[in-house]
Amino acid sequence: MRGYSRILLSVAISGLLASTAFAGESTALPEEAALVEQLNVEEAALRPQRLAFQRYFKEAYALYPAVPVGTLEAVAYVQSRWLNIQPDANESQTEAHHHMPAAYGVMGLYAGQGFADQVTAGAQLLGVSPALVRTDARTNVLAAAALLDAEIRKDHPAADSRTRLKRGGNTPSPEEIRPALMRYAGFSASPVEAARASAVGEYARTSFAYDVLLAQDRGVNDRGIVVPERAIEWERAFDMDQLITQRAPMVRLDVANDRIETADYEIDPISETLRAKSAETRPTVKGAAAAGPDAGIQSTDYGPAIWNAAHSSNYNASRSAAVSAVAIHTAQGSYAGTISWFKNSSSNVSAHYVIRSSDGQVTQMVRNAHTAWHLRNQNSFALGIEHEGYVNNSSWYTNAMYNASAGVVRSFCAKYSTIPCSSAYKGAPSSGINVLPTSVKIKGHQHYSGQTHTDPGINWNWSKYYGLLNPGSGGTVKYLDRFESSVGHFNTSPAYSGSTTGISSASTATRDCSTRKNGSCSLRVLLKDNKSSSANWAVRLLSGSGNPGSNTALTRANGTVGFWVWSGGTGTSVGVGIDDSDGTERSTSKSVPANKWTYVSWSLPTSSNWNAWVGGNGAISASTVKMDAIWLYHANTAYDVNVYIDDVQIKN
Repeated sequence: MRGYSRILLSVAISGLLASTAFAGESTALPEEAALVEQLNVEEAALRPQRLAFQRYFKEAYALYPAVPVGTLEAVAYVQSRWLNIQPDANESQTEAHHHMPAAYGVMGLYAGQGFADQVTAGAQLLGVSPALVRTDARTNVLAAAALLDAEIRKDHPAADSRTRLKRGGNTPSPEEIRPALMRYAGFSASPVEAARASAVGEYARTSFAYDVLLAQDRGVNDRGIVVPERAIEWERAFDMDQLITQRAPMVRLDVANDRIETADYEIDPISETLRAKSAETRPTVKGAAAAGPDAGIQSTDYGPAIWNAAHSSNYNASRSAAVSAVAIHTAQGSYAGTISWFKNSSSNVSAHYVIRSSDGQVTQMVRNAHTAWHLRNQNSFALGIEHEGYVNNSSWYTNAMYNASAGVVRSFCAKYSTIPCSSAYKGAPSSGINVLPTSVKIKGHQHYSGQTHTDPGINWNWSKYYGLLNPGSGGTVKYLDRFESSVGHFNTSPAYSGSTTGISSASTATRDCSTRKNGSCSLRVLLKDNKSSSANWAVRLLSGSGNPGSNTALTRANGTVGFWVWSGGTGTSVGVGIDDSDGTERSTSKSVPANKWTYVSWSLPTSSNWNAWVGGNGAISASTVKMDAIWLYHANTAYDVNVYIDDVQIKN
């Protein structure tokens, strides 16, 4: 397999403020706009803390050079989204959801309670108190680095020589520390338990290591969270069966045979991930033989979900009532940790599905027909979905997670007449217990009677979620350009305007009917570097032949402007310019993944989406406005980048 070149098909790691990858997204309601404003304030307050974390990571690498640079940032991203978790000080932060073992600090270290006691072990390595590891962010980072360093040196004894490491002699690569990451994960209370042949234990530990390496492979630069981008050679880190089980977003090119598949593996055209071609080459998971006939790779209840041997043993094999409701949960922990905990027979808890934040991966833990243990006295009729993360940190609630979760629930609506998607809650998010009527069939844990938990809490965007469950509801879509018969309003060269920097005048914008999201054609924007300039690319793709007045009027009230975009290179960001009554406002930029169609949008009334540009004031104030341009951004590079645009639209 190593003879194949590869292209990584990354899924955007974007937070709640990014738009959904679904063109039928509902319009921004007042409570949704208020939520976005609230999250902006909260995230701004976190930036100084996150700058301090970066200093702590740098200090840890100097003390423990066996740990590859970027690994600690990625572990912190996977475990806490760079938040100094203090469950004892703030009950709402980790309200012991399903008795899940609490995690502490920015590194999310466990302190026993069914998982490993990483806090005490790290404190012993540093010679400090466990309390300091739990509460002090710097000590927490150093403890995690010491624990990971100890695991790495089990596989790389030469890495003990710090002098040689500082000279660049023996630092292992991120791929080489995958076994150490799996042992470090801490999902087993003891080394003896971790060594047992357990399919779910292996799967959970593999998921943790995969997520850490995936964060590095994609890179993260979001609201103060910085994980340095570093291409991971996936075939060196995992075997092919593991990559398929994790639904790795990777395409291998068989150049000699001009194909994007191998003799045994192919690309799923829907998910764009690896899969086995036949039952003979279907991957097996360690311990799967003992898991019984259900140890396949795909759920029969919901096709996109992973089933395999990772299902929970905590369930009733029958129901005392018909399925008639859905409970939305926040796990108060990581994806891999939640899977491991639900498999633990002593935890006495489970849910039907668990969803990963970074890419929306779904693992099914309990069959739909069986009763999972997630809703106390109302388990008998409710299906439960756990979302990794913490209720007080909005960074976990990504578009990938919302879209994946909505996909699961839409499948429920199609299967059970007792759960219409139109019965979902769509009001304002709240903290605390807020019991809703039984007629609301799709709602949060906090909305059911007889409960003590308050998830998914104040940061879950119910209005957005309702729109995903009910596409086309709550507004109408007006298409500015679909590029089916012409280039529409985008009929000027991307290098036409004097505001464009970094690209050559040879750059072009042409209609293309070989690559498109919807319909038959899209707009292909070929960006070529201006070799006489070292400036980063900032490309103003003018609309309306350079005159916004030529464009369709857009209504500001409840208006969301957006489009589908596909980039042939990593590191591309996009935005829009709007011609307002007092000048031109330029939107915030949104990063897009490579080689994947992504829908991006901006709410016109939401001031945090807009920055003043030419004569503007940083807010859309007129009742009707016109589009000025689509903006394309990229770091200066010598290679060509193709960007495709489709279905530019406004929804009110």
